Amino acid sequence: MLSQSITNLIDAAMVGQLNDVALAAVGIGSYANFLCVSVMMGLSAAVQAIVSRHYGAGRHRRTTEPLFAGLLLTLLIGIPFTILFLYFAEEYISLYTDDAAVIAVASEYFSWRTAALTFVGMTFVFRGFWSGIGESGVYLRIAVIMHLSNIVFSYFLIFGLTLFGTTYWEGFGAVGSGMGSGASLCLAALLFFWRTFAIDQRFHTQYHLTRRTIAQVVRLAVPNSMNQTLFALGLSVLFWIIGMVGTQEQAIGHILTQLSLLLIMPSVGLGIAGASLVGHALGAEEEDNAHRWGWDVVRVAVIIMTLLGLPLWLAPGWVLGLFTHQADLIELGTWPLRILGFAIAFEVASIIFTQTLLGAGASRQVMKINLIMQWLVFLPAAFFVGPFLGFGLTGIWILQALQRMSLSLIYGSIWYRQKWVDIKV
Repeated sequence: MLSQSITNLIDAAMVGQLNDVALAAVGIGSYANFLCVSVMMGLSAAVQAIVSRHYGAGRHRRTTEPLFAGLLLTLLIGIPFTILFLYFAEEYISLYTDDAAVIAVASEYFSWRTAALTFVGMTFVFRGFWSGIGESGVYLRIAVIMHLSNIVFSYFLIFGLTLFGTTYWEGFGAVGSGMGSGASLCLAALLFFWRTFAIDQRFHTQYHLTRRTIAQVVRLAVPNSMNQTLFALGLSVLFWIIGMVGTQEQAIGHILTQLSLLLIMPSVGLGIAGASLVGHALGAEEEDNAHRWGWDVVRVAVIIMTLLGLPLWLAPGWVLGLFTHQADLIELGTWPLRILGFAIAFEVASIIFTQTLLGAGASRQVMKINLIMQWLVFLPAAFFVGPFLGFGLTGIWILQALQRMSLSLIYGSIWYRQKWVDIKV
């Protein structure tokens, strides 16, 4: 997960060398694409929850059933959604901004990213499977290849080819970043199929697919996918709200979000580990161990991420200077970045508890809480405080910090009460 964050930051740094229009366009295209991808995200947690229960109960041969169910559902969902979003790409992007120059770049970038939607869904399903059996190193190795290839592809597609002062090809600019990302995602999906079914002798003959397992995956995936979709839609609305403040705010908001993900993604990785450990313990009917795993993972994550967040508070100008050389953008993002560094520990705690609750099968409860906190509390307040009252980007980031603190307290309370141990997957 850290490798993914670093890659996103490198992409932002490369595009940031062009201009603020390109940076804002890639930011809009990324969040618009995230909304599309979120439809598939629930499959990963659903597959992982079922696989980890089978594995913890010693039913190893049944672990491939949710894998095949997830891959089938990926095709059924991914293909029609890809066609739909590609057809309405420009109209969809125009909802985020009325800047014609930004729309032109963002819609093309978005189209290339969205063309790989089905392959993204497959990587989610494979991640859930390998994490569910406790072998997340397989995902790590393929993810590193995917992200490194993305950097190489995107660099040449953005900047072209120049040798010894002679330009042989000028590249595609910001749109090249979307092309590179799409190509690397296709490569990752192919590598997962090769590693799982051609190399590993445990799974190449286990082709099991039952209606019962498909129904299980759907039952667990739908609430989580709705949760992720509403979260992604909320992020898109937030970006639209920031756009009401200004295009420069959108540009620096993209950098701030990528920096936030740099800290958040390792926590998601720890949360995925916690979800597998909780699932294994519940599958073995060891409820007390499952409860302890949740707290242990939170403690480790909060300590690590608090230390990593210190540079954001102590040297915000230096950090932002890695992504843009525009002094006005750096000044605009200084205090929001400090706020992020302060609030990251609370964000990490809420993420860990979210992942472990999903591992226990509490996807509906997670969806309801996130829906209320994001759509009924945070977004209306962000609109009122940011563009309406004029507190701008800093005011919005303060509200975001308060939301993260509240979620960490809510999810910590739910985990403490342990009612999730009775959920049947």
